[in-house]
Amino acid sequence: MLKRRLLFTLALAAPLAAAGAEAPYDEHADARAQVAALQKEAGAARLPVLLVFGANWCGDCKVLDMAFKQGAAAPLIAQHFKVLKINVGRFDRNVDLAEHYGVPLKKGIPAVAILSPEGKVVYTTKAGELADARNMGERAIYDFFARAAAGQNGR
Repeated sequence: MLKRRLLFTLALAAPLAAAGAEAPYDEHADARAQVAALQKEAGAARLPVLLVFGANWCGDCKVLDMAFKQGAAAPLIAQHFKVLKINVGRFDRNVDLAEHYGVPLKKGIPAVAILSPEGKVVYTTKAGELADARNMGERAIYDFFARAAAGQNGR
């Protein structure tokens, strides 16, 4: 089991080591404007918004980002959510936005908030549920978001 987790982590992290790997979190973005724009798009599509708070220096954030792009969770995320990654820097950026949505960053990043298509908070990580993404493994990341998606289908 440990060997599978290590291989999963290496497989997800390898592309990040490639030259020119794109940083998952836009360090210059206006996160509030991005949330507002995505919320309009999500409302029209009748999909929930998945806000992912993290940072480019965070290994767990990078692993989660890669899982969104190529892991088993990738098609699930693409089908069930509109996703926005919000940079928290060194816990000195967009902290007020995380607080606004009830996301306790002190429990670790990455951390998420799920908003209904109408913009209401329907779920937040409260205990650092994703802050150990490197060791969770692909199945646990998939299961986490499958439960989140199922919760949204029951609205």
